[in-house]
Amino acid sequence: MVKLLIVDDEKNIREVVREYASLNGYESDEAENGLEAVELVKSNRYDCVILDIMMPILDGFSACKQIRQIQDVPVIMLSARQEEYDKLFGFELGVVDYVIKPFSPKELMARVKVAIERSKKPENSSLEFGGLVIDAAGRTVMVDGVKANLTPKEIDLLIYMAEHRNTALSRTKLLEEVWNYDYFGDDRTVDTHIKMLRHNLGPYRDYIVTVRGMGYKFEA
Repeated sequence: MVKLLIVDDEKNIREVVREYASLNGYESDEAENGLEAVELVKSNRYDCVILDIMMPILDGFSACKQIRQIQDVPVIMLSARQEEYDKLFGFELGVVDYVIKPFSPKELMARVKVAIERSKKPENSSLEFGGLVIDAAGRTVMVDGVKANLTPKEIDLLIYMAEHRNTALSRTKLLEEVWNYDYFGDDRTVDTHIKMLRHNLGPYRDYIVTVRGMGYKFEA
């Protein structure tokens, strides 16, 4: 049985999400603040955590960081704030999706389903490109024998691009496949992560090629 953890300081939101989770056949626990959520994660195994950002005692970002140190569980953030900075910070912490309030409970459950399916999807074995070794299963990247210090989202991005090497990938495609959300507006989310990824790949930064007017491709 799939089990969710619903974390929000607003009781009515927790109740609505729990109701729709039940309709989808999911069990769920509730927490009203980040500290309570962390304690529940220590003693329970969850398939997905739905986590509000603005909460008392311990905010969602801080709670997410602690939760992912305890369990490798997909986290979906809820927020009334739409600032790109919040989204980027969340993705750097390992958040798999970011949902803006007010939201559709049906859409949230659809995103939960995708997040859970992707977390259980078997990944290919190591990909080697000279001194660049990408271990998808172990989620580690080695640059000339030294482990690269990549964020979870940078690793997701690199794995996806390497698995689809020599294929031009639009920014929209990368957002859909790596971030798992429909993104309208500018493309700074992808561009920012590409910039950080290139920096961390050092001598292999040129493996990520800019496709002018479209996006990027991995070409080794």
